[in-house]
Amino acid sequence: MLRVMSDALTAVDQRRVTLIDLLDLSSGFDCVDHFLLLQRLERTFGLSGMVLRWLTSYITSRSQQVAYCG
Repeated sequence: MLRVMSDALTAVDQRRVTLIDLLDLSSGFDCVDHFLLLQRLERTFGLSGMVLRWLTSYITSRSQQVAYCG
């Protein structure tokens, strides 16, 4: 994130047009079967290689925890 910020500030200093598009995917995967989603992304949409591995890593083996009163 620091690298992105640094690059953006450098571009602004050089008076270049700077656009940053951020995408929050976290809630999009909360209510679907992850195995079926990955299978469909691969078979129907043709995702493979690094992109599919990144998405697999992003949505598998994750846990959530809520702390109440410490």
